[in-house]
Amino acid sequence: MNQEDYIKQRLQDQIDWYDRKSKLNQNWFKRLQVISIIASGSIPFLTGYITDSTGGVKVLVGSLGLVVAVITSVLGLFKFQENWLAYRTTSETLKHEKFLFITNSEPYDQEESFKLLVQRVEGLISKENSSWNKYMKIEKKRN
Repeated sequence: MNQEDYIKQRLQDQIDWYDRKSKLNQNWFKRLQVISIIASGSIPFLTGYITDSTGGVKVLVGSLGLVVAVITSVLGLFKFQENWLAYRTTSETLKHEKFLFITNSEPYDQEESFKLLVQRVEGLISKENSSWNKYMKIEKKRN
């Protein structure tokens, strides 16, 4: 694979993938957090309206508590915030390497700079994959 193909087909593809995944995880995290904040903030407000004859409000307060508990569990299970930050970091690091290479900046200001780029980029991608595999093994042991 030549330099131009590698940058387009491998490096830019990975930058785009990590960017998309980062945005997806960020959106899920923020949406669920907003719902949780609204639900948990509504509970103390609504409890002021509970009387012996307001069964509907009791059910609503209980339901909001359930929503908060489920969202908290989902956030813990899917790790949206952690994934968002990890994917964003990887995407930005890959972009950094790409721009250093394109501008012939250190460490890419020497012979064999393309090989160095490939080694560093593949190392970053491999590290991210290793972290994911390690996490999955830990999760399997928990279950």
